[in-house]
Amino acid sequence: MSTPSQDDPQAPPAAPARHLRDPRSGRRYPLDPLRWRGDDGTPLLVSPARAPGPADIVTADRSLWRYRAALPPLPPVSLGEGCTPLLPRTWGGVEVGFKLEWFNPSGSFKDRGSSVMISALAAQGVDQVLEDSSGNGGSSVAAYCAAAGVGATILVPAHTSPAKTLQATAYGARVTPVDGDRDATAAAALRRAEQTVYASHNWHPYFLEGTKTLAYEIWEDLGFRAPDAVVTVAGAGSTVLGCDLGFGELLAAGRIAALPRLLVAQPANCAPLHSAFHAGADAGADAETGADAGVDAGQGAPGAGRWRPTLAEGTAIKEPVRLPEVLAAVRRSGGTTAAVPEEDIASALRRLAATGLYAEPTSATAAAAVELFAARGELPPGGTTVVILTGSALKAPTATAQIIEGTP
Repeated sequence: MSTPSQDDPQAPPAAPARHLRDPRSGRRYPLDPLRWRGDDGTPLLVSPARAPGPADIVTADRSLWRYRAALPPLPPVSLGEGCTPLLPRTWGGVEVGFKLEWFNPSGSFKDRGSSVMISALAAQGVDQVLEDSSGNGGSSVAAYCAAAGVGATILVPAHTSPAKTLQATAYGARVTPVDGDRDATAAAALRRAEQTVYASHNWHPYFLEGTKTLAYEIWEDLGFRAPDAVVTVAGAGSTVLGCDLGFGELLAAGRIAALPRLLVAQPANCAPLHSAFHAGADAGADAETGADAGVDAGQGAPGAGRWRPTLAEGTAIKEPVRLPEVLAAVRRSGGTTAAVPEEDIASALRRLAATGLYAEPTSATAAAAVELFAARGELPPGGTTVVILTGSALKAPTATAQIIEGTP
């Protein structure tokens, strides 16, 4: 049997060449793993892939690389990331599926992005990278650098959980504390990025290529259909953007009938996305005026210029790099946001643990938001809801002890 030629009318159309794109200006760049931002300093995305069908999934591969047809062609650096459980539960009277992302090798969803990003950089012969993180991203990048034989320097806020910095150190990374908050650490990394390869989980477009496999995996988990809603926590918003990218590709290919609604939780103590969303803004709310929609689009959250520390340290990002894109993704899905008080985060963590699910406070924020969204009518009975639990409480022993044991 002959192979169809490009002129054969029965041959499937060739996949479009992929490129890097600036979603704000529309500018395009060649698909270069060493480029992590546009010439004008804006974050980039990889152009959409053609979503594979069920027959295209490499089912023998127990990792996210089973969806390699939707990923850039790379020799994988893999530790078996992805293929995490989707556990059915009743939570606050709502039937949900908890997506347990702490089953990833380093203990958080960040491994999805790290695997693809470090695969791309290692394929370019990179031997040293720089990353900044409040913990999970840094330990994940360190793990994949170790697997690839790439050296890693990880900048972390000085108050980062010792369990997370220990993990990155164990992988062989050089961990450097930075005085100040999470944004101060990001600023320090940007200064250093002029001299080294910046493998940033917040900036690098290939990271989101890995994160989008969450959508593909949920689609496969549910028998190749999309849920009605996905509830997730957001700091920089990579789970939101990953779901938007992945489900968007599936929708464009006709694999699903509609996008799931993205219902996004943030701690009320640091909720710039929630604030901007309910203010109707396209970027962050005004830090000087403290423009803010408050807890659960009502009241009680501090203004944007008065964000406070939170138990959910993984979300404590006052100025997310991709905030306009995250806002657009939530709106495109018909979704919304909620700001969760600290006491509700602590309560959700205790309740999850009482059912055998040991989630860190950042993950518990998503679980706590389920009841807020349900009370607002955002989760009608009979729908399919997936709640992403991003990381294990083993990654945050100090904050978890504070909640469970009441330690200071």
